[in-house]
Amino acid sequence: MFDKILIANRGEIACRVIKTCRKLGIKTVAVYSDADDGALHMRMADEAIHIGPPQAAESYLVIDKIVDACKRSGAQAVHPGYGFLSENRKFSEALAKAGIAFIGPNPEAIFAMGDKIESKKLAKKAGVSTVPGYLGAIKDGKEAIKIARDIGYPVMIKASAGGGGKGMRIARSDSEVEQGFSSATNEAKNSFGDDRVFIEKYVEEPRHIEIQVLGDKHGNVIYLGERECSIQRRHQKVVEEAPSPFLDAKTRKAMGEQAVALSKTVGYDSAGTVEFIVGPDKKFYFLEMNTRLQVEHPVTELITGVDLVEQMIRVAAGEKLTIAQKDVKLNGWAIEARIYAEDPYRGFLPSTGRLVRWSTAEESAAIRNDTGVVEGSEISMFYDPMISKLCGYGKTREEATAALAGALDETWISGIGHNVNFLSAVLAHPRFVAGRLSTNFIAEEWPAGFAGAVLPPARRNGLIAAAVLLQLRADRRAGHISGKLGLPEKQTPAEWVVALGSAGGGREEHVVSIDETAGGIDVKLDGKGKAIKVRTDWRPGDAFLRAEIDGVKVVARVASRVEGFRITHGGAELDVAVRTPRAAELARLMPEKVAPDMSKFLLCPMPGLVVSINVAEGEPVKAGQALAVVEAMKMENVLRAERDGTVRKINAKKGDSLAVDQVILEFA
Repeated sequence: MFDKILIANRGEIACRVIKTCRKLGIKTVAVYSDADDGALHMRMADEAIHIGPPQAAESYLVIDKIVDACKRSGAQAVHPGYGFLSENRKFSEALAKAGIAFIGPNPEAIFAMGDKIESKKLAKKAGVSTVPGYLGAIKDGKEAIKIARDIGYPVMIKASAGGGGKGMRIARSDSEVEQGFSSATNEAKNSFGDDRVFIEKYVEEPRHIEIQVLGDKHGNVIYLGERECSIQRRHQKVVEEAPSPFLDAKTRKAMGEQAVALSKTVGYDSAGTVEFIVGPDKKFYFLEMNTRLQVEHPVTELITGVDLVEQMIRVAAGEKLTIAQKDVKLNGWAIEARIYAEDPYRGFLPSTGRLVRWSTAEESAAIRNDTGVVEGSEISMFYDPMISKLCGYGKTREEATAALAGALDETWISGIGHNVNFLSAVLAHPRFVAGRLSTNFIAEEWPAGFAGAVLPPARRNGLIAAAVLLQLRADRRAGHISGKLGLPEKQTPAEWVVALGSAGGGREEHVVSIDETAGGIDVKLDGKGKAIKVRTDWRPGDAFLRAEIDGVKVVARVASRVEGFRITHGGAELDVAVRTPRAAELARLMPEKVAPDMSKFLLCPMPGLVVSINVAEGEPVKAGQALAVVEAMKMENVLRAERDGTVRKINAKKGDSLAVDQVILEFA
């Protein structure tokens, strides 16, 4: 066994590997760039070595710097995590040349399966069902258009060395192929140092289901069930679960055996993942193989009890697998939600900045939290925007969903945009609850973007009632002033008006009557139905409301506003103001604040780097036309015209680093 391991990665995966090394009594070495100085992974490791500037191409992707760090630290082996150099054959060969073990598959397997073009050719020769496509090198956009026409639209443009949704585009027309080919090759080159892409037929309404495999250096290979990864946005997985709610035992066995056969063909000897797309008829097609540890590996660990990082380390040290296929049992259900620094209310655009607040439910048998940040961490524009992989576990899918949904309700993030509300909305969606998933799920259910979840009426009314109790306790807290004259206590009105929406009166009002009881209040809305019973020990200043509302336990995030509260629960945000009838009457007279007209400006939607400006001053543009391309967190974002117009002034140029809402173009 190794005495010291270097982790050639950063963020949550580096922290994850360090945890297993600690369990095994192995010392760890972290590497870090300027942007990661002081990051959690370098603080958790036994030692840390600086490897360069923030850009990954000058630090985490530089093989010589990683090898040098191993020599300086005396590390005997390297765990690459995922991304960066994890599927780079030259990296594993360089380590071997230096006498350092690579905790991953052999270079031949990486070459055969890590390259998506070569792996498809190999799978085809092995008789594995593959999606129709063109696997040769494509020299330019014109050739890409010709190939796409031959295959038939829609097509998928994919980076050969890609992963994590980078270098991937769906194209349904010649113009989309041309733009997609350009962006995919740029992203592939910047993220992986390899600009090759290939094109294949895009299968409509597919599920993305992958098989976890594990092999050793003695010819043994097993599979550890599947993961359902169909909930994706821009080909980036958002929610994953194990097992899949779609597969039956027969299909699972067939997919697993095919994945093992493919792995044995290349002598695979580590943890890896064989990905398939599965149609509604349960026919499956080989998609690609990731010759590394997957981001979503925790859900497999939760239902199998197998520590995949530990197995990778033991295999790299030459040990035989102690687990046979007959020993693999799938127990319970696990669901993972990826918490990202992005703003779902602005088209999921990346969000960068200081993580001022970051907390979530405590880890337990039902909750797992894999994170690489702490309060005060900087979410940089240079790397993936992941904050956490939050997992819920239970005996059934319903239990796992409830555990994860509850943990999301207990999550507090401030300082940056985040997708916690969106994740809550996904878990509560009827299609998710029923397991009717596809890779188009998000696009189909939120075609106009995410504007917040809609709570069931009973739960929404319960939060309105709770807001009345919050206001009562806040008022009483404010009224208790030390040293004041012994005047009579202010009497609590029996009737209030609750306004939801803007401060100037709100878009919705409810007249409520209350009856105070021990530990809470009973609230009647608009004189209708039964009174809602709210019981809680919440006090002003508490960040979370933990209450029983009509006997049901509810957790909600509470933030004080200039007037009233913002209550966040189940993916919905309610801005609530609780007023006396007279105050409500006066509030209705307040003018509404009108947002400024920004229709004549193209604003940068997130902090990023200008890749290109595609128009000139004085040029007429049409709605939908590409105006500029901005890169953020290794993804290119094409900014398009919302309406016809003429460019009056250009305020940015290629290479400029822009802040959010900075003006790029002005229109006449």
